[in-house]
Amino acid sequence: MKAFFLGLVAVSCHINAQTKPSENKKMIWFKDAKLGIFIHWGIYSVDGISESWSFFNNYISHENYMKQLNGFSASKYKPEEWVELIKKSGAQYAVITTKHHDGVALWNSKAEKATTIPEHSSAKKDVLSPFVNSLKKSGLKTGLYFSLPDWSHPYYDVSTRTKKRYEIKENPERWKQFITYYQTQLNELSLQYHPDLLWFDGDWEHTSAEWRAPHALEILKKYNQDIIINSRLNNHGDYDTPEQGIPVVKPQSQYWELCYTMNDSWGYQPYDNHYKTPNMIVRTLADVISMGGNLLLDIGPKSDGTIPEKQAEILRNLGRWTSKNKVAVYKTSHGIPFENFKGKSSVSENKKSIFLYLEEAKDFVKVYGLGSKPAAVKIVGDENARVNFNFSNETTMTLDLSQIKFDQDVTTVELTFKDPPVLLKNFSPDLHPLTDILQNTHTKTAVYDIANAIHSGKNILDGSGLTSDGEDMKIPESEKTNPETLQWISKHAEALYGTGKGLPEGHYSGMSALSKDRQTVYLFVEGTPTGPVALKGIKNNIARVRIVGEGSIISHEIYNKLYWSDTPGIIYIDIPKDRLDKNLTVIALLLDKPLELYREKVTAIESNL
Repeated sequence: MKAFFLGLVAVSCHINAQTKPSENKKMIWFKDAKLGIFIHWGIYSVDGISESWSFFNNYISHENYMKQLNGFSASKYKPEEWVELIKKSGAQYAVITTKHHDGVALWNSKAEKATTIPEHSSAKKDVLSPFVNSLKKSGLKTGLYFSLPDWSHPYYDVSTRTKKRYEIKENPERWKQFITYYQTQLNELSLQYHPDLLWFDGDWEHTSAEWRAPHALEILKKYNQDIIINSRLNNHGDYDTPEQGIPVVKPQSQYWELCYTMNDSWGYQPYDNHYKTPNMIVRTLADVISMGGNLLLDIGPKSDGTIPEKQAEILRNLGRWTSKNKVAVYKTSHGIPFENFKGKSSVSENKKSIFLYLEEAKDFVKVYGLGSKPAAVKIVGDENARVNFNFSNETTMTLDLSQIKFDQDVTTVELTFKDPPVLLKNFSPDLHPLTDILQNTHTKTAVYDIANAIHSGKNILDGSGLTSDGEDMKIPESEKTNPETLQWISKHAEALYGTGKGLPEGHYSGMSALSKDRQTVYLFVEGTPTGPVALKGIKNNIARVRIVGEGSIISHEIYNKLYWSDTPGIIYIDIPKDRLDKNLTVIALLLDKPLELYREKVTAIESNL
């Protein structure tokens, strides 16, 4: 075996050779952080309406929107408790809305004609300074959100979706006054708070030249040469900010951050109860980590300064998981290719460990194309766990998880190597002849191998005697044929007969197959999922979802779908535990037309109609 591994070097690559160009030193803390908390807090929390957009879209008059200043009390605001909760979540930084598009500043801004919480609200106090002070004392990094547009300010050219105050080319002096106004505020924020990160928003309304963006950068760097800027300053930023839609394909940028709501709203809205569960959020974090990014998870405090309990619950559960899995969260890099492991994964800072994120309790896991053998395999956060492993087909490793206590959300398996492991570029798929599979006495392994072959585009049941309905099959049998495997094949014939290669990487964390007409997607669901099965990047509408072989119609729910956007939402499918197949469950999604996949770049939201 050792001689074989050594001979693989010519057709393989080491994990550390896959890394991106050299690090920008100022970005190291950001890349290592993995989790940040976004805070949308402003007068919009008084009536629980959309921040700024509600008057911009003419859903409410600007006058009535601004009356919320009278109800913004911050009477129960305890910034130190906010910071304690944020830190316990495992977040390494926080980004707070110092001023949204409505122009209301949380601090005591002295810029000309500024509207501020200290001067104009019932709170009558600066609510930004105590939070930033608590943040800095805690050791967390400080991020400040700042809206470039100010739809309330008399010097700004736009007031609502349907109204403009003036044209810049006809009144350049007035526009110049606005530039002075907003850059004065940037100067105030830099001088008073020395942020580590500045999170711009709204740059789409004007060009870089109109914003005088280079000068804005000069102001920020005057106080902090290493300040990090997000992507929303007309391409002057340091990292990308996909919004709401979890990327299907890993972003090309070396640094990126998914900004993401817990429900469908950024600010506090009491009637928006479309919350993701704590389980969904932990799995989203694992998804983002596996693609080498950060999750900037949003909370929306109430106008009195309290954080809604559902949001606090999500943060506490995040803290439970990140605390348990520290080594597999912070300072990690994007995971190994889907061909090597059909799930989510990451790589440690020293490149000597591979972390596998499991979203289900199951008896075994397979890793393909390994050109080097791990020194040890363990379960992160469980020192007593013992994981046995073996190799087949020279480079396919099977991990025995039958005795493992699984996490309620995501269980992390760590493969540790003496040197950065070798991954084969062009390895032979671990495909077994149907005869061998049928004689395998371990049914779960046998049906897994069938699913893996179909997912890879090698349907070993083609021409085998399988029928479309599983009745009257002519599959050759022998004395060694495992009858339980034949029963599973017969029960799930619909998903096996004539089906082809499954979904590419990023859409589903597991194996899958497609019907001949590409209008039905079959998901192979291993073990017992910890929560609903998740599916990303499906442009189609779903007609129905069924459990193959027993006819149950099951429900699904879509999150983060914006009706005017091409970016699909995330499909979550709840599978009743009493309907799971003990060997391998198969779910069928009937689509409205042949499958269309979304693999484009996820960008900022420039509308909220």
